[in-house]
Order: sequence, then structure tokens, then C-alpha cells
Amino acid sequence: MNIKKNIKVALMALAALTVTGSMTSCSDEPDSQYFYTFTGEMLSDYISNREQYSDFKTIVERADMMDLLSTYGRYTCFLPDNKAVEAYLQKRGLSSVDDLSAADCDTIARTHLVQNMYSTFEMNLDFLPTYNMQGRYLATKAAVDEKGNAVIQIEGTAHIIFSDTLENGQIVHQNDSVENGIVQPVNMVIEKSNCYIADILRDNKNLSLFHEALVATGVNREIEKIEDVTYSKNQPKYKYRSHTHSEVAWVPDKKKYGFTAFVEPDSIYRNYFENGLNGQPIDTSKGDLYALYDLACKLYDPTFPEDVDKPGHSFDNLTDSVNPLKRFVQYHIMNRYVPGTQKLTSMEIEEHSGPFGFDVNLVNPTEWFTTLLPHTMLKVSQLTMNKDEQKRDCRGNDRDKVKRFFLNRRYGETSDYTIRGSLIEKDVEEEYENDALNGHYFYVDDLVAFTTDVRDKVQNMRIRMDFSTVFPEVMTNDMRDEGNYRGDDPDNVPDESNEPKNGKNRYFPDGYLDGVTVNNDGHLVLRRPHLYYWSWQGDEWNLFGDYDMTFRIPPVPFSGEWQFRLGFCSIPTRGVMQVYYDGIPQGIPLDMTKDLNTEMYLGDRYQSYDNYMKMSDEEKAEYQKVLKNLGAYDDGRSQLIGQKDHPLGNASGMYRRIICQTYVDATKDHYIRFRVASDGKGNNNEFMFDFWEMVPKSVYAVDGDGAMEDDL
Repeated sequence: MNIKKNIKVALMALAALTVTGSMTSCSDEPDSQYFYTFTGEMLSDYISNREQYSDFKTIVERADMMDLLSTYGRYTCFLPDNKAVEAYLQKRGLSSVDDLSAADCDTIARTHLVQNMYSTFEMNLDFLPTYNMQGRYLATKAAVDEKGNAVIQIEGTAHIIFSDTLENGQIVHQNDSVENGIVQPVNMVIEKSNCYIADILRDNKNLSLFHEALVATGVNREIEKIEDVTYSKNQPKYKYRSHTHSEVAWVPDKKKYGFTAFVEPDSIYRNYFENGLNGQPIDTSKGDLYALYDLACKLYDPTFPEDVDKPGHSFDNLTDSVNPLKRFVQYHIMNRYVPGTQKLTSMEIEEHSGPFGFDVNLVNPTEWFTTLLPHTMLKVSQLTMNKDEQKRDCRGNDRDKVKRFFLNRRYGETSDYTIRGSLIEKDVEEEYENDALNGHYFYVDDLVAFTTDVRDKVQNMRIRMDFSTVFPEVMTNDMRDEGNYRGDDPDNVPDESNEPKNGKNRYFPDGYLDGVTVNNDGHLVLRRPHLYYWSWQGDEWNLFGDYDMTFRIPPVPFSGEWQFRLGFCSIPTRGVMQVYYDGIPQGIPLDMTKDLNTEMYLGDRYQSYDNYMKMSDEEKAEYQKVLKNLGAYDDGRSQLIGQKDHPLGNASGMYRRIICQTYVDATKDHYIRFRVASDGKGNNNEFMFDFWEMVPKSVYAVDGDGAMEDDL
């Protein structure tokens, strides 16, 4: 067998399926052409009726889960045979499955079971999109087995068996179908680390310098949280009506905490130690940790010059909040859990040939995430084939990085600079874990730091954030992109205790989201993504009742004049609300029943999307200026509804409203308050907020000396 050829074929097949959006079919029945057999059995029968799985059968029975697998459902079972279980027991120094504790059996059984159906052809990401029953993601990767067959590797060591002939002549295949799921035989017992993220960073010998700095600065203590055990999901569900839909929202199942680190291997640091930074030598005479401190000083002293002479700046005070090494470490870590690169942007769907909500021919899909360094964010971009980027890729020799992810990248759309950023590597060496109980880490290929270039050039731009990325708990607890975006459940679910087939909407009690307060008379709801909803990335947030909500807004990169905007869809059933910034009312109440073509805004001066695209740049700038003077903007051309080539700004009801325009101190927290201003109007005062924009004066000052803001 030609192993290289086989793995190339496997990767091409998986890449093709990614393009066609096959990951989205995980909520539907897998295509029957991918199944080799159909047994007519339940999963419990399949395991029980085959002697080669008797050890795993014992494990499932001792975990008290066999009855569950005999009921109808949608399961994927990664099924190890007796040889695999025996090898696992031998590694642990045990002689039989009887030596396993009940807790061991529960962990093993739940690790190998996923409550959704996946054929190998649908395992085209770097992890399965659905948690296993242990509440953990399973990493997946195309590989070849010892016979040269293309297989899927699970968690870096085990792989799904291509096919095997047993001593009794029975043939075992991958993708075996049962009545309530699909069976994937694996050659090893799958293991997930039960360590915390700081522990798996410690165990990777290629990250010894970063881990040493993590401990020396005390940041390791900032990433110890795992779950709020006081949180209870036993709270009433919330029934509501949004526009014409009667729905039910469930409270989150858990309140877990998570962290994601982007870490340079030691080799990158040592390269800078040898060659210096921008012509400045690095002091290595006092050891590696001091050299890393010296490197951090060169990166952060220009960003925070006012702190250079403070006592906390010195090498003797590495745990101080102003210490450059502590800042360096903190900025590498996000306060949310991201299990793989594909979760860094919204889910990829067939209709867009890329992440939901983005026209990848116009923009690189970009997200913004807060870090442990107070008042800072990381910009995460997926490199796509838009034309400006292609030209720069040819010159910058980066063409092979298309579809890859970068931190703090910016190419010169209208500027004179191009900043490459740091490439995120999705894999680490097979001998190391990179997914922990409370976090995940990625390698990066260059320094990650909040430098003056990052602050003043990379992040000096319009910052647009879907609200599901504003609140870290949504991503950490797997509620972003939840459910089947193609499917809808019936209105007025008769028994709201039933699990909805296509996914849950979420209701957030006060205190669940950090930095958010909601009064007792208000209800905060996240409606899961749908393909044709008039909202960016398919989901939307609603407030109902006599609401009064305050939330901490994401940080801006530098102090100065900023404009804050709210993206939403106006509908006659919605209400009116008053906005406050840091406790100060901002203009007249926002009436969500008014379109741009009403007299409140443009009336008969409103231009359809087609007419707008026929305008000259001068006419577009004038139109934008008129809208801005009315406190509004069209939604962007790069923002798509579920249908490809269908921008949000293609309807008069979908627009951005200027919330306020003010000086912002970037060193402090700031808050927006939404208070109901209608009286029972429409659907219980329904207020919808979809996405958030923070725009510096250098971008929004279209009526001044600056250039017209782009319409993307």
C-alpha cells in the first residue's frame, strides 16, 4: 500500500465534505451509502450479541447504561473489543474488568458514547461537534492504519478500524448501523485527560518556558476554575412568543468555566533570545525566565509606559498586575473554552461555503474574544480567498495558509501596512494532550502580545461581535450554534419536559452570565440558529417582560472617541427601549417597530440594496452620511442570512442603530443598560439584540476629514 497516497486521498475526501457542508448533516440520518451493514438490533443488542465485546459489555452494565442503549435515540458508539480493553487494563496494572471501580466504568462507557450519529465521512473537523456523554469533545484527525488504510484517528492514539476479519469469520466494519445509532469499532480504549489546563501545559516538554512563566506570575491560579457547583438547572422553563413563533427556552444544563491558551513552543522564544526583538538584544545572562521577562518588557513597555517605573514592574514582582511578564502570559489566554479551530468562528454551513453569516469572498471571518489581561481582546481571523488577501498571499508566500486561523492579523485594505499575525496550529504532537477538563491550548508560530502595533494598527478598526461571543459562558457551555439550524420544532411544545429534536433555545437566569444583571421582571433568551432567520449568524437574543438589563461591554483597544452600535431586526410585534451608557440616558428611546423606510428614518429616500450597489462611491458616502445623521447604518454587505448572496442589509428592517458616541477610557469597565420603555406592546415588550459594534473615530468620521467607512 502507498501510505502517503492513502492519507492524501483521505484528506481530500474530508476536505471535499467540509466544502459541501456535510458536518451539518449530523442532526439527520447519515446517508445509507456509508453503512456497510444493517443489523436490525439496538445498540445494547449489538454489544451483547458479539463475544469480542464482552468486556465492554461488562463495563456498560456496571455503569448502569445498558438500558439506555436499548431505547430509541441517536448514538455513536466507539466500540473497543476485548483485545483493546485488555491492553488498557494491562497499562493500568489491572488483571480484569472486575478490578475497575464503578466510577471507572462510568467514565469509560460515557467517553465512548456520543448522543448523535456520525459516520466516518462526517468526521471532517478536528473534533466531533457533539460532546460525548462525559461532557467532553473528542478530537478527530484523518490518518492511516498499519495496513495503509485511510482511517479516522480519535484523541491522537485510537483509530476507527477500517475492517477486520475475526477468527469466527465475522467481518467487522466501521459505520455499522443499528436501530438507535451507529457503531464505530476502535482499536484502543479512548482516554481523555482528567487534568486541568495548567497541568497539561506542564506535561508538554515543548512548552516548559511558558509553563514556568505561568506559575511564576501566578496566572496558573487564574485558570483553576472548572464548574459552579452551586448552580442548579432545576428552574422553570420559559414560554414566550417571538415575532410569530411560540417557543420554549431551557435554562443551561451546567455552568462550567473554561480557558483557551495560544502558546508559543520554547523554540520560538529561544529564536528571539538569540536574535533579539526589532534589533534589541535579549538578556540571557540571568537564565531563561529572566530572558522571557526581558522579552516581555520590550513588548509591553511601549504599550504601558506609565508603569515602567512602578515597583511591580521588576523581575522581583512577577505576580504584580503591572508586571510585563504577567501581562504577556495573561494575553495568551481567553476566558472561554474552545475545543478546536472550527469553533473559533461560527459553524460552517453549505449555503455559505464557510462560517455562518460571513461572505468569505468579501471578508475574512473574524471574531473578537476577551483575554485574562484586563481590558484587552484577541482578534481571530480565518484566512479566506477574498481578492485583496490573495494578492498579499502571493507576495507574502502565505497561499498555503488559506482556511487557516490567525491571531491579530490585518492586511492593508486601505492602510499602508500589513501585519501577518500568528498562525494557530490545530494539532500538537501525539504524545501530548491539549484538551483538559477546563480548557484547551493551541500552538502558535509567532509571538502573541498586545503591542502598540496590535493596539493602534491591527485593532484600530470596526469591531463587530455577535452577542453569542460577547458572553464567554455561551461558548464554554456549548450553547453557541446549538442544534440543527435547518430544522424547527413545532410551536407550543405540548410537553415542555420533552427534549426538542432540533435543539434548545436558552433562558438565562440572573447571575449566570458574568457582568450581566437582569431584573426579576425581565427574561433574557438566546434563540438558537435558524437558516432563514433575519439575524447575523442565525441566532438572536431577546428580552421579554418589564426588563431592565445591564451588561459590561467588551473592551476597546485604546482610549478615545468611539461609536457604539446595535444590530437588530425591526418587526411590528417588538417594543421600545431606552439605552443608557454608564448610567447616562442616550437620546430618545429605540423603537424596534420602525424600519429604515419609515418617516422616522428615510421614508421614500430609502434605497434598496440593488439601488445602493449601483451608486458611485460619492453617492454611497452621501447616503451613509444621511443615515448616520439619523442615527443608523445599513447592515454590512458581508453579513449574510442563511442563504448565500443574501446580505442582512437587503431589507429595510435590518440595520444598525447608533447607541452612543462618546469618549471611552480603555482602562476601565463600561456598561450598557437596556430598560423597557413600552407598555406591554407586541410580544410582551419583545426587544431583540443581534450583534454589537464598537467603532473608533478613525473609521466612523465619514462626515469629517476621514474616508468613507466601508460598507462590509
